[in-house]
Amino acid sequence: MISTPAHPGPTNAPVAQRRPHSYTFHSNVVEDPYAWLKDAGYPNVSDREILQYLQEENAYFDEFFAPHSELVNTLFEELKARKPEQEESVPFVENNFSYQWRFAKGAQYRTWYRSKSLTTATDLGAQWETLLDENILAQGHQYFRLGALSVSPDGTKLAYSVDTNGSERYQLHTIDLATRESLTQSIENCAGEPVWNSTGDGFIYLTVNEQWRPNKALFRDLNSAEPVPEDPDDAVIVEEADESFFLSVDLSKSQHLVFLHSGDHVTTEVHYLPRADLLTTPKLISQRMSGHEYYVDHQGDDAESGRLLIRSNQRQANFDLYQVGLSDSAAKSSAQLDQSNWQSIVTGDEHTYLTNHMVFKKHLFVEVRVDGLDQMMVVEQNGESHFIQLPEESYSLGFGTNADYGSEFLRLGYTSMVTPSTVYDYALDTRVLQQRKVQLVPGGYDAKNFVTRRLMATARDGTQVPISLVQRKDTSVDGSAPLYLYGYGAYGHAIPPAFSSNIISLLDRGFTFAIAHIRGGDDLGYHWYTQGKLKQRTNTFNDFVDCAKHLVETRYVAAGRIAIGGGSAGGELMGAVVNQAPGLFGSVAAHVPFVDVLNTMLDADLPLTPMEWPEWGNPIKDAEAFAFIQSYSPYDQVRAQGYPPIMVTAGLNDPRVTYWEPAKWVAKLRHVKTDSNVLVLKTNMGAGHGGQSGRFTALKELAEEYAFFLVTLGIK
Repeated sequence: MISTPAHPGPTNAPVAQRRPHSYTFHSNVVEDPYAWLKDAGYPNVSDREILQYLQEENAYFDEFFAPHSELVNTLFEELKARKPEQEESVPFVENNFSYQWRFAKGAQYRTWYRSKSLTTATDLGAQWETLLDENILAQGHQYFRLGALSVSPDGTKLAYSVDTNGSERYQLHTIDLATRESLTQSIENCAGEPVWNSTGDGFIYLTVNEQWRPNKALFRDLNSAEPVPEDPDDAVIVEEADESFFLSVDLSKSQHLVFLHSGDHVTTEVHYLPRADLLTTPKLISQRMSGHEYYVDHQGDDAESGRLLIRSNQRQANFDLYQVGLSDSAAKSSAQLDQSNWQSIVTGDEHTYLTNHMVFKKHLFVEVRVDGLDQMMVVEQNGESHFIQLPEESYSLGFGTNADYGSEFLRLGYTSMVTPSTVYDYALDTRVLQQRKVQLVPGGYDAKNFVTRRLMATARDGTQVPISLVQRKDTSVDGSAPLYLYGYGAYGHAIPPAFSSNIISLLDRGFTFAIAHIRGGDDLGYHWYTQGKLKQRTNTFNDFVDCAKHLVETRYVAAGRIAIGGGSAGGELMGAVVNQAPGLFGSVAAHVPFVDVLNTMLDADLPLTPMEWPEWGNPIKDAEAFAFIQSYSPYDQVRAQGYPPIMVTAGLNDPRVTYWEPAKWVAKLRHVKTDSNVLVLKTNMGAGHGGQSGRFTALKELAEEYAFFLVTLGIK
């Protein structure tokens, strides 16, 4: 328990009205006096009382930060100063063009370029033309995000999509690159990347329904006369009827097949069709079966030959990689590829987790996580394989931009807690790594001044939970230093031990930064994910608390001196752990927190709810799931006790975590908690799940978070 306030906020905190509202499920009566904060017209939020309350919270947020504006500005300038004013990507090759993005001096958004010559990063003779300038598209908009950028295979046309309010309902545009004229009217409510046909005169695109579910793939024929958005003449390629499944479309690495992928968090089903004729009937690879996930790529010279590479968990949870020949008579004659023809080529096991795979014309690559450490396997045509040797013992590794199917090198992205993000090209003939780009940290950064460690905390059930941390070498390990502990723990999403130039602002002020690799992510394998979901969800919260206690026991920090942060499902984590062990933590940042879990999982009309049931459980049909979710849902478990200082953010247009979840949570905390510690809520009125857009604007919000930590922990 917290006996004295770490930092009281202004005295005029907003007070949300409590209005009687209740419902009954499975004989349980649930009172929810803040249910009125959900606008009945959502996603259109126009209720004046709701908007007024959110504005009052925003004004209170500003009032709290007003005395600390100099600190916020100092942090902002530090964060900004570590970002290069000008930056550019390593060029990549696709369909005989080179492509590159650049940030001009002071620009918030990228400008995209291409060159007809196949160029390297040091080729000063390349003639670059502007493909698309995000800064121009963003003019006049409070928020901007580029969704898709897809050039036709002949290089003459461009399809791109934009979101200007954070709702993630993208508007798709198509232009002629020579004239810059529109080829068709824009298409509303799109998602994902459009895929061009072979001739470049049409493309498949995805639309989302009223519940923000990508459920329909259509074909837009650019030869038709002036089609209008969602023209009835746009052929429906496939429509996903299951309300819990999302649809996506991908082009194979060979560029000969298009994959139509349906899935929720644990089950997938994939069809394919030839890129040369997108109006043919899609062929099924393997019928959906609950709990079976599989992911597909194609290696071959045309749509009728070669092989499909299928990464599947049908045999065991950590996935195996299979191949099946497209020329097989069984594959040609059957509506579904016979799994008896699947040939295993790489197997996973208890320690070996196959996380991704990709093909080139002559090579196969498999991302493998062995006992929690990323590795890259290269498989030759003769079946021989080897792992790429890397320079550090602990790091994060993944595929870079590899658009050229015939490439003789593999591009990799590499980083560690002390090594800035690095782009490597791995020569497939000589097996030599060539460094192509290292993240520039203006002002100077010397990894020798920092040290990174990997600890193992013993959770309350005996499980060993990894912790990655970084600190300055001169930071004391005697319990006196503050510590920032970050976590997520959901959807099988691992948090890699990666470098961040932003965190230097805290490290230079004596902080240790730590990542708790808690269950719910797949950091140590697929089992690590399943042990933190459904009926085992509370392992995630317990792991985080036990990691914090371990850091106290090993004298990296003292109880009450730990700042914690997380967003979305990580925001749910924040809410759960401060309910469980508020005295451990001295400051909390919860971004777009998924804290009203029970009410959201009971509302099947919300954008993500049906898809989320395999992750959290279905409390509508299952009384046991109802009781279990209610037992940990942060909003439902707020109780009369002292809480640490808490900073909360939300997005009015957020389709993933609706704005009323953090608003209701803050309102209930204000009414119930027994301390006078500051509690602030900031709602971005023109943004969504990711907060403000723009590379510098977003840093201002991060500066506010860091300032909140420093102020509430009493650090100058």
